[in-house]
Amino acid sequence: MKKLISVFLFIILTNIFFLDSVFPYWYEFEGVGMKKVGQASMTFLQVGVIPNAVAMGEAYTSIGTGCESIFYNPSGLGEMTSRMSLLLSGVQYVADIKYTTAAIAFNLGNFGALGLHLVNVNYGEIVWTGLAVSPADVKGYREFGKLNNVSSYSYGVSYSRKISAKFLMGATIKYVGQNLGQSRFSYIEVVDGDTTLSDVDHKNSESVFAYDMGVKFYPGFKSFRFGMYIRNFASSIKYEEITTQLPMTFAVGCGMNLFDFFNIDPKKGSLFASIEFTHPNNYTERLHIGLKFSYMNVFSAMCGYVTNKDEEGFSAGFSISPQVGGRTMEISYSYTPLKIFNTINRFSIKISL
Repeated sequence: MKKLISVFLFIILTNIFFLDSVFPYWYEFEGVGMKKVGQASMTFLQVGVIPNAVAMGEAYTSIGTGCESIFYNPSGLGEMTSRMSLLLSGVQYVADIKYTTAAIAFNLGNFGALGLHLVNVNYGEIVWTGLAVSPADVKGYREFGKLNNVSSYSYGVSYSRKISAKFLMGATIKYVGQNLGQSRFSYIEVVDGDTTLSDVDHKNSESVFAYDMGVKFYPGFKSFRFGMYIRNFASSIKYEEITTQLPMTFAVGCGMNLFDFFNIDPKKGSLFASIEFTHPNNYTERLHIGLKFSYMNVFSAMCGYVTNKDEEGFSAGFSISPQVGGRTMEISYSYTPLKIFNTINRFSIKISL
């Protein structure tokens, strides 16, 4: 089994050096190199919904555990210590966009761990407009009221299991979709000298099954661990004439408790540091760096940074974990300032039994 795990890790790590052949993001022309920007759809899947992870710059691949890891590296689901945990999360994003997330995970003992999740995106109130078809449309366009059916969603099931004391594997299958509302094509029809304005409506919605896969490995040096995942692996989708992919991402990272070097009991305090490289199919690579300080498993403070982003960069947050009626509750918050848009606030509450 150890040889099999070693070969598996070697194959994955070797392929990191050939990512351009797997996830190409450059179109090469004579004297020109263009980043593959704007070539993925359903990019709501790239927005972090877990405050603890975002506060650490989303350098979460190697250290995420329990139901929170469903949204990053699903192998971490197999490290949950409680019998069951329930997570509810909300994100106040830019332009009145709101994310609502729910996840539940069950510890199956020697059979691994099972998780379920649901993500819903509300884009707020949007005015439904169309092209002008007559001089009477003085605004240059027509208004048809409000679009109330614009939304995105993701729901699925995850499973993780320890293959050995040092190696975990996990996977998620999810059904993702996006409804961009209706579009209306208007045209003028002349029949027997009578002019009639006719409308044809078209619904713009697509959905597809997508898959996440991840592994985590402890080489045996203190609390040091590796983690890697691939997210949003799916077939292409087509809107009208354009075929696009989901925002597929490959990530590899590592992390450990720095207090291990000072022989501090993890129950009294810990300082986790993590670093992660991500390779999305719709942009160039990014570096994620995160720190998490915990005191007595009651209070945690996090901060992190993501490189190569136009708006987001630094993030910070905290969590408190009170005991309520014999149950562990964790309340988390993260803060992400933006350069142009408003600050992004994320909240979550997790209950473990």
